[in-house]
Amino acid sequence: MSVQVEKLEGNMAKLTIEVSAGAFTTALDKAYQAQKNKISVPGFRKGKAPRKMIQKMYGDGIFYEDAANSAINSAYPAAVEECGEAIVSRPTIDIVQIEEGKPFIFTAEVALKPEVTLGEYKGLEVEIKQPEASEEEVNAAIEKEREQNAREIDVDDRPVQNGDSIKLDFEGFVDGEAFEGGKGTDYPLTIGSGAFIPGFEEQLIGKNIGEETEVNVTFPANYQAKELQGKAAVF
Repeated sequence: MSVQVEKLEGNMAKLTIEVSAGAFTTALDKAYQAQKNKISVPGFRKGKAPRKMIQKMYGDGIFYEDAANSAINSAYPAAVEECGEAIVSRPTIDIVQIEEGKPFIFTAEVALKPEVTLGEYKGLEVEIKQPEASEEEVNAAIEKEREQNAREIDVDDRPVQNGDSIKLDFEGFVDGEAFEGGKGTDYPLTIGSGAFIPGFEEQLIGKNIGEETEVNVTFPANYQAKELQGKAAVF
């Protein structure tokens, strides 16, 4: 095997790698051994037809692809080591010559590690700016830490407040009639989450555990259920 290196623009290089004719013949024999049991030749049992007979019947190139892959997989790593270049990309392979009895030649275009030349950096002065944070930014960071480290506790000695997680039973009516999807039991709801119709959660603030109350709301005009769009409802 031999390798030639051609430097290209943009930290690229092209390796021209030549595999000896004998090594390529060995690769052809290897491809033949791997495929012979799959190829039918009249007058021969599968796996018994000579390579030359198969090539005569199916063409000289029948084993070229597998042989080329085998030769490339074997020769390319050795060529990289031999050329001594700092290659930092996968190669783009192009076959130049492939013919039994002749050297197998292919090229590999690769990216090389760029050479960096440092400028004058000693003695430079850099102004270090001290970071400043506004009171709003500090409070926002504190609130974020509070939320991340918060834990839930059960509360039963005060009315509902904004931010509380509750469970409620509810049933909704439009024009005095219950509607589909308007009823729930032990439904989990965080007050202020905006999960319910606008105005619903706010009307639960100040209510006590076990207390029954009426909530009056109006469905949004773009509500997903068209029959409820813009309708006044009582829960």
